[in-house]
Amino acid sequence: MPALSLAAVPGRRLQTIDLAKEIERRGFSGIYCASFGDGIGLCLSMAHATSTIRFGTAIANIYARNAFEMAQSASYIHEVSGGRFVLGLGVSHDPTNRRLGVQVGKPLSDMRNYVAAIRASEQQVGALPPIVPATLRKKMVGLAVEVGDGAVWANASRSHMAESLKGIPKDRIDNGFYIGDMLPTCIDDDVEAAKNVSKRTLTSYLMLPNYRNYWKEAGYVEEMEAVEAALERRDRDALPGLMTDRWLADVTLFGSAKDVRAGLEKWYEAGVSTPILVPSSTKGGQFKAFEEMFAAFS
Repeated sequence: MPALSLAAVPGRRLQTIDLAKEIERRGFSGIYCASFGDGIGLCLSMAHATSTIRFGTAIANIYARNAFEMAQSASYIHEVSGGRFVLGLGVSHDPTNRRLGVQVGKPLSDMRNYVAAIRASEQQVGALPPIVPATLRKKMVGLAVEVGDGAVWANASRSHMAESLKGIPKDRIDNGFYIGDMLPTCIDDDVEAAKNVSKRTLTSYLMLPNYRNYWKEAGYVEEMEAVEAALERRDRDALPGLMTDRWLADVTLFGSAKDVRAGLEKWYEAGVSTPILVPSSTKGGQFKAFEEMFAAFS
């Protein structure tokens, strides 16, 4: 069973905790909280509301709290959950960090220093959970190996995973090095409708240079250059038409329940031990998407 991504929507937070309980009851392998919303707060609630499922952040923004505060929260959740918590950390994206009004440096050095500061706090705050830096390109994978207990991607290219995983020593993988990917997923027998939802999900990521550079590295140079040309002329409406079927099938799951399950198996085969499905629906919001996910994996 895959893991699922969960976010607490204002006004529906109690329902979200009930949803976490249902995800656990149905046997999914984990629950991971995206960077929007208070993922740390939701993880604290899940530590008390669930009893067996692994859960964590994917990711928490390192610029949103200082390292000592993050270490205290992480240690607390790690302890009260009985060791089920995973601390996924990332540098987020420039638009988000600008809204926060934070000063950012170079992503690699900022992440290295932040993780070092968290680990230096352990004697004061207590035992820490596994720390999993968010990655895209090879240098950040190398940093995850250097300072972390795993690596988590978002919207990764399945065909490029073998190349990405070359940077992780086999003995680390054999000893439980966490390898995750946040994978946009839309289930509908109407494949075109599901594909269109996936395109909407990925539109905002196409506007981020770090993602475009990653997808170029993954072999989608022509597609990304066409996207950049559209952005240069401020034609955002052109983006869905530039998302080729080849690229979309490589970074998302969409279509019938059978198609999604078959696609998921390919991600396991590609070396991703913790695929994290991010549900969306052609027929409704988050809760409808989870209904469809539960039916597909019942």
